[in-house]
Amino acid sequence: MLAVRAREAGGPDVLEAVELEKPSPGPGQIVVQNKAIGLNFIDTYQRSGLYPVRFPAVLGQEAAGVVEALGEGVTRFKVGDRVAYNGAMGAYAEYHRVSADRAVALPESVSFEIAAASLLKGMTVEFLVRRCHAVQAGETILVHAAAGGVGTLLVQWAKALGATVIGTVGSEAKAALARRLGCDHVILYRHEDVGARVREITGGAGVPVAYDSVGKDTFEATLASLRRRGLFVSFGNASGAVPPFAPLRLMQGGSLFFTRPTLYDYTATTAELDESAGQLFAMIASGKLTIEIGQRFRLAEARNAHEALESRATIGASVLLP
Repeated sequence: MLAVRAREAGGPDVLEAVELEKPSPGPGQIVVQNKAIGLNFIDTYQRSGLYPVRFPAVLGQEAAGVVEALGEGVTRFKVGDRVAYNGAMGAYAEYHRVSADRAVALPESVSFEIAAASLLKGMTVEFLVRRCHAVQAGETILVHAAAGGVGTLLVQWAKALGATVIGTVGSEAKAALARRLGCDHVILYRHEDVGARVREITGGAGVPVAYDSVGKDTFEATLASLRRRGLFVSFGNASGAVPPFAPLRLMQGGSLFFTRPTLYDYTATTAELDESAGQLFAMIASGKLTIEIGQRFRLAEARNAHEALESRATIGASVLLP
């Protein structure tokens, strides 16, 4: 089978297309024939060595497809079922072996491409706006990278909850997309003082929560945007890791809170996983959440996909097609 792996830690050039043996399922596992594979920033973090993995490594965290084979003891699915999964490294392949209790049933109303483009990002947004901080109607929130894969979903979900959304983007084209998806205010972070604009929009108060997937480049702007006792949700490192900082900064900013959550801790059990995925699929089915697939790449073109993602040239989500 075709797979794409990183031979060592490094840039996109370490990615190589290889032929590997098709996997067989072990007890409690299923083999999925991938129909569409999600592309996420965590893939680049693992490839670069920011998140340590053992090389050579087949990358990829999520995909959607059809159950090809069942391992001993699996009753959750049957051969031919439509499924999606995330958190199972090795998805950059035509077939992947995953634990049955970490895959979810995919309803017919959600396509393979939509599922692969949205499962990890969408369940991330679900826990961010419903459980990490329960966004309330009437709140004004800040969303960095509002035209990105997670950002486009976060904006829509927050709007569906009744929030006023301030989004930051890097270009006019991305600003247009963010506005179309519901952003009430858009800040071009390369040309404007984000903290000052947020204060202006909120009458000097700041926002109760800021969702920051960018990391190093937006850290100071996010701190400057929070109101007293506001929550800084740092959930990504698109520009590099947040620099070390003294906890005193949180006190000086107004007794702020800082969290660095991960999806796994909010979907640690199969019941939590099913609940989160169910909420996501319901939002898609209701029409409240539109999945923007801006780019499609062949699996063998994963290097090009990584280059586009890291240069911030992508809009919305991207998928790899086997």
